[in-house]
Amino acid sequence: MQTRPDNIVITSGEPAGIGPDLCIKLIQQDLPCPVTLVGDRELFLQRAAELGLPFESSNQVKLINVALRAPVKSGLLDKTNAQYVLDILDVAVHGCLNGEFHAMVTAPVHKGIINDAGIAFSGHTEYLADQCQRKQVVMMLATHGLRVALVTTHLPLAEVSQAITINRLTEVITILHRELQHRFNIENPTIYVCGLNPHAGEQGHLGKEEINIIEPALEALRQQGLNLIGPLPADTLFTPKYLQHADAVLAMYHDQGLPVLKHKGFGNAINITLGLPVIRTSVDHGTALELAGTGNIDINSLSLALQTALDMQ
Repeated sequence: MQTRPDNIVITSGEPAGIGPDLCIKLIQQDLPCPVTLVGDRELFLQRAAELGLPFESSNQVKLINVALRAPVKSGLLDKTNAQYVLDILDVAVHGCLNGEFHAMVTAPVHKGIINDAGIAFSGHTEYLADQCQRKQVVMMLATHGLRVALVTTHLPLAEVSQAITINRLTEVITILHRELQHRFNIENPTIYVCGLNPHAGEQGHLGKEEINIIEPALEALRQQGLNLIGPLPADTLFTPKYLQHADAVLAMYHDQGLPVLKHKGFGNAINITLGLPVIRTSVDHGTALELAGTGNIDINSLSLALQTALDMQ
């Protein structure tokens, strides 16, 4: 793989949330590599003053200034700044694609206010896939001892079943397997797969997706040498009996797998997008508007996202 500079770009996220605060508090620490922050300089200075912390560039910390579309008050969303949030993402992803940065780390955004501005946006994962012209990517959250990847991401629950197809499962599992090998140096990953329905369908009595879709997809991939276990009932899969052998768990939908992951490691977990031509990690939490400007925040997840991005191949 091409050698990239150990310089990681960090987007500051929703300007009214804790993203700028996280960036400011992060650069007070000893950093594992040079970082480049992307956001509005005046916003960083304003928020640093609220936090009582310095904000200065150095050999380890650089800034790409992107101007806000409207002034910001901590904790108060303004849809006028929706395009600003996307602007800073564009700067980061294009810098990674051009080889300027080793990886990108993203602070949280507020999907609702971006949509209120009339911009269709379902999340970082989908937006970055579009920017990188990748039809299929995989959202994976990780904490100590557990990785959970998703077949579907930000979909209404009523739409999940129709979205789970043999083709989609095949693409998602192939990406997950490959990225565990190449990004995380796991030679022969073991992936445990959740069923969709309670009790993994109970032999078809509680749903037939396991019989008609999930099992055929898994069996075809096993024939190619992938080590796949399942589909298993999600309510018992997330127990030590199985997790001690799992390099990753594949959940069928967002709230099937992520509540377990966040219960285990909230604040010490990260979000990773697999299948992009660039490395992207993020925090495991939202914008926490009520905490913006207070200093009452934890930077553990951002620090872990930075270190993981640096470590990934």
